[in-house]
Amino acid sequence: MLYEGLKLVSRLAIKLLCREIRVNNPAVLQLKGPILLAANHPNSFLDSILLDTLFKEPVWALARGDAFNKKWHARLLSSLRIFPVYRTSEGVENLHVNYKTFDTCVALFKKNQIVTIYSEALCVNEWHLRNLKKGTARLAIQAWEAGLPLTVLPVGINYSSFRSIGKNVHINFGEPITAARVPFTKSDGARHQQFNQCLQDELKKLVYEISPTDTEKLTQLLAFPVGKLEKRLLTPVASLGRWIHWPIHYPLQQFTLKKFGKTGHYDAVLSSLLLLTYPLYLLLLFSALLYLGYSVIAAGMIIALFPLSAWCHIRTKKQFDFQ
Repeated sequence: MLYEGLKLVSRLAIKLLCREIRVNNPAVLQLKGPILLAANHPNSFLDSILLDTLFKEPVWALARGDAFNKKWHARLLSSLRIFPVYRTSEGVENLHVNYKTFDTCVALFKKNQIVTIYSEALCVNEWHLRNLKKGTARLAIQAWEAGLPLTVLPVGINYSSFRSIGKNVHINFGEPITAARVPFTKSDGARHQQFNQCLQDELKKLVYEISPTDTEKLTQLLAFPVGKLEKRLLTPVASLGRWIHWPIHYPLQQFTLKKFGKTGHYDAVLSSLLLLTYPLYLLLLFSALLYLGYSVIAAGMIIALFPLSAWCHIRTKKQFDFQ
């Protein structure tokens, strides 16, 4: 129930969090499983929020095991259809949990479900594909050995910014990887190596390789064109939207900077806090208008202008952190 509710809210709010979400093959978003989405991991759990929001079908996900250390964290994440995967650095004694998680994923594949795994196994805010770990290969091969027609779908996620709201996002889907590309007559090590090479080759086509100082290439690949006339027409409303939303954006931004500003989770945390609190903010303002004597219809019409003004601001604001 919680997952479905947040997915609905995310679909409504995503236009205010992102200026553009460009998908190279939108038809993929209508597919049903069994599918393993093998993605890079540049922006913490915002990566999962985007994939969950875009896919028509429910999407389950795997996350770093230490996020499940507290019981209430584990319960919350489980309700959001997220399962733990432990790395050696998070405790060798926890690695047995991975077998249970992979068995759960195989059971989901039998029900034609979709699961996301981050094949780099570590989130870093960068435009770069890192070396892949073996978890994706192990899960895929386990499903294939169980006789399941699993499709591994490479996913490259690219952001124009890791610090600001209103970013441009390019999500690129690659060529599917099936069991036919894995030499099952060879050893586990050889099979894992062959699979990872296939996946690495596909992801290299999908993940943008940009130096942090190469602002020209970043602009070339991820800029969203806004016409002069559009900007001129939207700017007055955008200015209003910036001030109207300052009371919610600024405190959350400062809180997130203080707690997560030096981590790779800043962008995801701020986006999630805004996603969760914005409906409450609008409800508070709606109640205030009713208290001031506005009719329900008049208050509703005024509140409806708030998201519109925010959208105008997102369309016209700067697109890159260096601007």
